[in-house]
Amino acid sequence: MLILLYKLIFTNVLVSIYLQTMISINPKDISTAKLHGYLLSAVSPRPIALASTVDEDGNVNLSPFSFFNVFSANPPILIFSPARRVRGNTTKHTLENALKTKEVVINIVNHAMVQQMSLSSTEYAQGVNEFAKAGFTEIASDLIKPPRVKEAPIQFECKVNEVIALGTEGGAGNLIIAEVVKLHIDESILDAEEKIDPLKIDTVARMGGNWYSRAKEGIFEVQKPIRTMGIGVDALPESIRNSTILTGNDLGILGNSERIPSEEEVREFVKMGIEKCPHINIANKENTQKQAQDMLRKGVVFDAFRLLLAIDLMNIK
Repeated sequence: MLILLYKLIFTNVLVSIYLQTMISINPKDISTAKLHGYLLSAVSPRPIALASTVDEDGNVNLSPFSFFNVFSANPPILIFSPARRVRGNTTKHTLENALKTKEVVINIVNHAMVQQMSLSSTEYAQGVNEFAKAGFTEIASDLIKPPRVKEAPIQFECKVNEVIALGTEGGAGNLIIAEVVKLHIDESILDAEEKIDPLKIDTVARMGGNWYSRAKEGIFEVQKPIRTMGIGVDALPESIRNSTILTGNDLGILGNSERIPSEEEVREFVKMGIEKCPHINIANKENTQKQAQDMLRKGVVFDAFRLLLAIDLMNIK
């Protein structure tokens, strides 16, 4: 009898602890922004659709969406959802273009292009080409007007069958039901049996906040584009854009800068910064770019930018 009593007490304690640690929320009782954060952090990781569209005048738009997945193989159907902005309750250019032109290319994102993809999510004005801003290469599609992203390991040319609006308030999704009419696969990501090798394709997925996941390495962070709007990869000096050392991800980080450091700031870094950092060796261009690359990956972006600009300023060969 005593043992049974102990078991009942122990069970009640466990139930009490469980109930005390759970938070129960009515979605209508919290802000859309807070609910959005819970949903995105809970339903993760999510694949990323880097969608390219054109408007009626032929202006190209490129933007990533993580409300995305494959829903049918026959017919081949992909669905993604550009949500109405919580702030201002406005719609995105991708949605507007899809409604008008009924075409979209869904480009798959891998780790080698994640920083550029993130930069392309910047809210640039209508008519600004995010391909140029993010440093991506446009290649023509075979059957539709929107261009493909050359750097993407897989590109799906799609016709938009239907768009289903899920609401009219900020945060409401719009399901774009896209039928694949042609797909393009980089042969280098295939194995000996011509199947997609998950390690070779190296896709990334979206989580909550700044977090992403990578199948072979776990989770990592990518800082969201700055609210003041990054200068874009197209605004970087040619010597930086054409570097054989810096990767697309490196350029994406630099393109998310608010401005290019001034000549005075570069000279100050050369005079003061390098003196305080004896590990920096500016003996040659390649070595200097590698050191700047290491700084970028450690999050020291402004100094890395100044170091790269110092190469031209000091005529380092």
